[in-house]
Order: sequence, then C-alpha cells, then structure tokens
Amino acid sequence: MYRAPRWLPDGHSQTIFPALFRRVGRVTTRRERLELADGDFLDLEWSGGGSERLVVLSHGLEASAGAAYVQGMARAMVRRGWDALAWSFRGCGGEANRLARMYHAGATEDLEAVVNHALAVHPARRIDLVGFSLGGNLTLKYLGERGDRLPERVGRAVVISVPCDLADSSQELARRRNRIYMERFLVGMRRKMSEKDRLFPGMLDLTGLGAVRTFQEYDDRFTAPMHGFADAAEYWGKCSSVHFVAGIRVPTLLVNARNDPFLGDACYPVEQARESRWFHLEAPAAGGHAGFPGAAADGEYWTEKRAAAFFS
Repeated sequence: MYRAPRWLPDGHSQTIFPALFRRVGRVTTRRERLELADGDFLDLEWSGGGSERLVVLSHGLEASAGAAYVQGMARAMVRRGWDALAWSFRGCGGEANRLARMYHAGATEDLEAVVNHALAVHPARRIDLVGFSLGGNLTLKYLGERGDRLPERVGRAVVISVPCDLADSSQELARRRNRIYMERFLVGMRRKMSEKDRLFPGMLDLTGLGAVRTFQEYDDRFTAPMHGFADAAEYWGKCSSVHFVAGIRVPTLLVNARNDPFLGDACYPVEQARESRWFHLEAPAAGGHAGFPGAAADGEYWTEKRAAAFFS
C-alpha cells in the first residue's frame, strides 16, 4: 500500500504538491486529430506505434493529455514496453470544440471512439485503459455499459481517484475547506461557457456566470441542459459510474485514497467490489486526489508502479 512522504502529511498537501510542482517531460509527442461521426473532433497524442501492448489514458476534469499525471503514467508504461495513447476531451486540447456541447462525466461515446480508433490503426494484441478522476468515471462507465460486448482486445483497466458517485463528490467539493479546488475548476469552466456563447449566440444565458460557485449551480445551468438532462441531479444519477461497475467483465482496479478531499463515502464502492470477480477496490489511507507523490529515484509515483503491476 501507498505510504506518503512525511513532509506531505495530509490529503490536501498530497493533492496540491503534485498538481503544482511535478514536472514530466512530454512522452506522447505524435499528435493526431480524430474526426468524430457527429462532426466534432478529439485530439490524440501517441508514443510508439509497434508494441504488442497499448495503454489508453483518460485525464480528469479541466485537464488535458499533457497533465503531469497522464504523462507520468505514459512514461511508466513506455518504460515497460507499452505504447501510449493519451487523449484530450472535447474542448480540452487547446481549441474549442465545434458543436453546441462539451465533454462530461458520462460521455462514454467519446472514449469508445478513441478505443475503436486505436483498435483500427494500432497492431497491439491487447489494449489496457487508465483513467484519472473524471476520466476514471468515464472508463468505469464505459466498461460497465459494454460488459460482455467489449472488444476482445481490451484487456485490463486501472482507474485512480474516481468520483464514482458524482452527487457525493459534488457535495464534498462544495464544502468550505475545498473552496480552493472548486474555484480552480470553475475558472476554466466559466471561460469555456463564455467561448461557447461566442460560438453559439443566444444558446446560453450567462447572466450571473461569475457568481456560480458550485458544481450544483454549474451543472444545473449548463452541463445538464447542453447534454439532454433535466438538471444536475439527473445528470449525476445517470452518469455516476458506481451504477455501472456490476457490469464490468474485464479485470479492473479502482484506487481511491481515503484522505481524498474530493470524495465522500459513496465514492468507495466496497460492496460492489466484494460482489464482483472483475472489479477490485484498493483504498490506501493516504494519497490525496490524483496525487500519491513519491520520491523514487526513477521519478515514478506509486500509482504508476501499481498500474504496471496490475497490468502485468
């Protein structure tokens, strides 16, 4: 199990230090734009091209394929002989997406498009999946929805710091002690709504946008209506991966630290893991959110070594 450095004593420091100070050189350097059937696009980044094993990496909320935790995982996998494919969600690759929609926690059609593209163009005999935070929710939901219909070459999955219950996580992030995280997310999310308003004048009512302070408010006003949900509650209920893990039929590991400031009790699906032969939960006492910092000489974090061990 993970042991945190003594100088990072709690979930906040274990979350914030990697987010602000970790630097990983770009591993996925070959870029590709994937055109989607609905007229939109996704930006992909590849490393390698001829290995028998490929890992597909999905980032978290308001991040991108270039996030340090994504590139750190890519580096660890490449060192062990995998090729890596990291992808940026709609609107997260540095350019606004084309349609009157965005990415969201339940948009598994986009992950499926990436996986199917990889199956079509890459020679890997096995494709493994890694997802972080919102990308982990997407990964679990995708696996659970597809169940026995998953492509045979999709092998295993590791997901890290996942808000499996979106309502529960939203309530945690709305607490005063987590204001720093909420505001950091909302800065980028408000900006993207302003960009969307410029592209589609009149589609959105941006009155009071700067006063939006919680995911409840944001998802009620923007995420839900843009993507066909009645409100935030329906969006969270239909897209929370905790409702889909029972359908998973490939070996899958969820790692959620017990001191993760983003997660409430409902984000630790102990009973679901106990009842499934495929879905496994590890809940170390420490680690923070998408953190798990370490001081290994090779620069790898604990989750990267844990994922490699699970895949192997």
